[in-house]
Amino acid sequence: MSRVCELSGKSGLVGNRVSHAKNRTKVRLLPNLQEKSIFAPSLGKFVKVRLSTSALRTVNKIGIEAYCAKKGIIIR
Repeated sequence: MSRVCELSGKSGLVGNRVSHAKNRTKVRLLPNLQEKSIFAPSLGKFVKVRLSTSALRTVNKIGIEAYCAKKGIIIR
């Protein structure tokens, strides 16, 4: 399973971990993904999604349908 948010599209980044001596080692920076069941009123049922915590906060604030409309995602 890929580590990509299903709603926002956030995925991992690559960066450097820098020590005190300025030694650089590659590191993968992954998004904080959670699997949640969210109620979709238009469907009348719960939808299971894997989304980042920042997307989850936005969904809690404005609703799943408004968020999907804003991003151009069709709920099925």
